Amino acid sequence: MPADDVPETFHVTTDEQLRAVSNLTRHRIMAVLRFEPATITQIAARVGLAKGSSSYHVRLLERAGLVKVVRTRKVRGVTERYYAMAAQSIVLPDSGTGQPDALMRHAVADLEAAPAEAERHVRMAHLRLTEEQFAELGARLDALADEYRQLSDPSLPDASFVFALFRPASHEQTGGASA
Repeated sequence: MPADDVPETFHVTTDEQLRAVSNLTRHRIMAVLRFEPATITQIAARVGLAKGSSSYHVRLLERAGLVKVVRTRKVRGVTERYYAMAAQSIVLPDSGTGQPDALMRHAVADLEAAPAEAERHVRMAHLRLTEEQFAELGARLDALADEYRQLSDPSLPDASFVFALFRPASHEQTGGASA
């Protein structure tokens, strides 16, 4: 399916959709489908699941509208379905107060599962920014992610780019004592 036919974004709005994307296994299945369609057998092999488990998770994602069948073919009398993402990117609602962000939980789990010998760039910086600087940095990070997503080639190895730009809760907001 050409990328031109795929909507830019899919906004998660229902509880069913949120439950579907909040699961790490389904997150990893969507990562497999981000660049090219795949069958249940291909997904199972790439994620390291049994075909039955892979099928179960793909059905939940399909029911939630996050993935869809983009083509079928007959193989020895059996219809093989190729699944793809329903959009180029998924937009989650803001997590509620005190609830961890599902994307960050998945990103940390993926980082922990990445081969230790693989090259990584992980950094945390504490900044003091004006509202304008904060907004500008957020826009630049979004633009950088979009720029490199456009350069992505399905034949190349996966790389994940994750960022979180936020203002942490102050000690007064969290009830913590100042040192």
